[in-house]
Amino acid sequence: MKIAVIGTGAVGKTIASKLVELKHDVMIGTRTVSDKLTSTAQDIYGNPPFSEWLKSNSKVRIGSFAEAASFGDLVVNATNGGNSVTALILAGAKNLAGKVLIDIANPLDFSNGIPPSLLPGLNNTNSLGEEIQKTFPDSLVVKTLNTMWCGLMINPGLIGKGDHVNFISGNSEKAKTKVKTLLNELGWPDKNIIDLGDITGARGTEALLPLWLRVNGVIKTGAFNFRIIS
Repeated sequence: MKIAVIGTGAVGKTIASKLVELKHDVMIGTRTVSDKLTSTAQDIYGNPPFSEWLKSNSKVRIGSFAEAASFGDLVVNATNGGNSVTALILAGAKNLAGKVLIDIANPLDFSNGIPPSLLPGLNNTNSLGEEIQKTFPDSLVVKTLNTMWCGLMINPGLIGKGDHVNFISGNSEKAKTKVKTLLNELGWPDKNIIDLGDITGARGTEALLPLWLRVNGVIKTGAFNFRIIS
């Protein structure tokens, strides 16, 4: 499948490299290709510049947001949640129309330092997932994978023999079924994918992030997740 990954941060790179490993045809999208390829800056985690990552992941194509969105039959939003809507507008509504758009971003507000809160207007009675769906009504937005570290997104078996949960929500049952198939490829069994219903379920999963970040700050690792016991 042709898959576009919008965003070149740690999450976008992790997702893109795994999808290529799974034999998908992947293009990663950035705001300005030339700037991204010539930048020598490390990311916030101290990882090498993007150009070095791309050399090690030569099967991943790179294009602008619009080029990537046009290329993909399915699109993954892996941008910073505070900039997601803007990035997707640059990707182009016509390039996203009729496509499944997997949103794995979170609307985190770092204006008052760490740990962050959720951005005003994208909490409680709204969410980033819903805002994306409202902005792109012709796209099929599915929220998933946003409640964990990116290493677990692509390899749930890293901890607890893979027995922990991932949530999914979206207005289209057909789109969610397609996304669940991709999640299965990533190692998520159906029994650990909890369907929260329509896209308003994103309110709950995005609201989980402040708790996730607090736990992360205490145990000093992202290699953890939540289980449901009933």
